[in-house]
Amino acid sequence: DIVSNSSKGFSLAEFVNHIVPKSVFEAFATNEVLQIVVFSVMFGIALSTLGDYAAPVIKALDILAHTILKMVSYIMWFAPLGVLGAVAAVVAANGFQIFTVYAIYLRDFFFALAVLWLVMLIVGYLILGKRLFELIRRIKEPLLIAFSTTSSEAVFPKLVQELERFGANNRIVSFILPLGYSFNLDGSMMYMTFASIFIAQIYGIDMSLGQQFTMLLVLMITSKGIAGVPRASLVIIVATGSMFGIPPEGIALILPIDHFCDMGRSMTNVLGNALATTSVSKWEGELADAGGDL
Repeated sequence: DIVSNSSKGFSLAEFVNHIVPKSVFEAFATNEVLQIVVFSVMFGIALSTLGDYAAPVIKALDILAHTILKMVSYIMWFAPLGVLGAVAAVVAANGFQIFTVYAIYLRDFFFALAVLWLVMLIVGYLILGKRLFELIRRIKEPLLIAFSTTSSEAVFPKLVQELERFGANNRIVSFILPLGYSFNLDGSMMYMTFASIFIAQIYGIDMSLGQQFTMLLVLMITSKGIAGVPRASLVIIVATGSMFGIPPEGIALILPIDHFCDMGRSMTNVLGNALATTSVSKWEGELADAGGDL
């Protein structure tokens, strides 16, 4: 078991042994998200080698994915009722002091985001120099849209446009930015780690350093591609938390403040991807010396 192993000390051999599913059906039945991800990657690679022969299967899987996303959107229509019930239940059980806990959580989370922003901007300045300030001016609108809509995907077209106006090569923007939306979600990663440990602490679950490191590694893998799915972070938290003995119902504790955290993490995701794209353009010598009109 990955949890018991991580409490004794992290072992790469045990981790690799765990992520390879004995049976894909068992992985789905026991909610082993990491094993499902590994199977999905292997299945996708195998499909890609079959060329046109696999086209019907790919089309069917694409339809299935869109169907599930539509189901998720239906469920999210009732999310306000769920939040109302969650807040009422938490307040009834813990009293109004729970709002003090929420205030501390939000304070610490946004402080951590501020530190992350500082680190990213320092690295960005080392790479881009004074042009970093021009980049911030150009992407301020996408940042504000991401903050207000809590969606990184909503600003994608505008972000592409502004990065190209900044001077980034179209070829690099078209490759790096979509890649970043799958593999460079700094804000979402920080939020999921924060939320998982917060729920564990509320339930009095003591997680060793080894378990926390393993959870971080699992979240890094299972969170890929969540930018286009509404509130997908919550699903990943529930699925990953269950591997570490964190009760799934604990997600109700963070539902009331998830929207506020989503504002910050979406904004951070946009900044991280903008910096990554322009940095790669600079390294490749494909960044124009001066962008277009602001």
